[in-house]
Amino acid sequence: MNIVHVTPHLPPDQAANALLPQQLGEWARARGDTAHYIAHPPAGRSPSLRGDVKWIPRTRRSLLQRLFRTGSLGGAWRIRRETGALLAGADVVHVHSNGLLAEVSARLARRLRKPVVLTLYGTEIWHYRPKRGPDLFTSAYRHADAVTFYSQRLLDRARELGLDRPGCSAIYPAVASSFRFHDAAAMREARRSLGLSAANLLVNVKRLHPLAGQRYLLEALKDVVRTHPDTHLVICGTGALLPELRAVARSAGVERHVTFAGLVDNAVVARYCAAADLFLLPSLLEALPTVAVEALASGTRVISSDNPGGVELHGVFGDDVEVVPREQAAPLAHAIGAALAEKRRTAPATHAVIEERFRAAAVARQYWDVYAAVTRKKAT
Repeated sequence: MNIVHVTPHLPPDQAANALLPQQLGEWARARGDTAHYIAHPPAGRSPSLRGDVKWIPRTRRSLLQRLFRTGSLGGAWRIRRETGALLAGADVVHVHSNGLLAEVSARLARRLRKPVVLTLYGTEIWHYRPKRGPDLFTSAYRHADAVTFYSQRLLDRARELGLDRPGCSAIYPAVASSFRFHDAAAMREARRSLGLSAANLLVNVKRLHPLAGQRYLLEALKDVVRTHPDTHLVICGTGALLPELRAVARSAGVERHVTFAGLVDNAVVARYCAAADLFLLPSLLEALPTVAVEALASGTRVISSDNPGGVELHGVFGDDVEVVPREQAAPLAHAIGAALAEKRRTAPATHAVIEERFRAAAVARQYWDVYAAVTRKKAT
């Protein structure tokens, strides 16, 4: 089977809609299939995935082009011209997320009578608004042969918005084997290997962005260190918010308790997750936070705000994921303090759920089933 993935991102971008297409390609090749990509090049960095990729530069539009939609028309024509041959040779076209590249490619694949799978990750649905006139996203959604969602709550939200249709399913993201369970002794060894000596280690892994909610985490840390002074927080991620977050840490008086680690390789993220007492996710909005599942796979409990993804993970993993109100530092601080007062690693039931529903083999099998169903559908 030849699978062509159309996605706005690929590594080194760390977005979910970059990582899942890469994983699907690796899994396809491991079982003897072929995988090709159509994607935008990463902004300001060299692509780390080379070879079977058709890079389509993003369309830059002037004010007049945006006003009269000529930039979009030109970009659409370029996408059709440069991707047509690749799409024509596909057995399945797997479109990831939204945007002009995804939506034009989905339409072209339909005209070529190719099975189309559409995967949605969050913002496409959380921020969905029906448009007047032609709506490429809604058309791609309605006409895809199957639609998969990154979480059940995201699928539920689509149905609430009137986007119910046949062929929808939720498939959770896969957790890499490098994120494996660490008991208390292995956790302490992982901490020593990172050169961290604090009695209490807190970890957050997210882009530095207002929606990630790190401001509330830094404000909460001020109360945490009053009762647990030997506590250190490591925040892994980059973003334009870094100067502001440094200022928040200084203002809260916790600057010496915080390390902004920057963009961290996934292997090092695995060590931080294993070394932590708690993984903290104060995000305002999440579909299904893979980073939190990676922490759980490492044996580390999670405290999340009541964003949709955090609430869903609490339903899946029970007490190993505690949920607190978003955009509030005080409840977050109280939950952290209580968890540090009674430390423990994740429960055996959590390990079982990870292996059954979140490991690569289980996730890949669900996508192969979707591919098989859409190819059968097109053949009839």
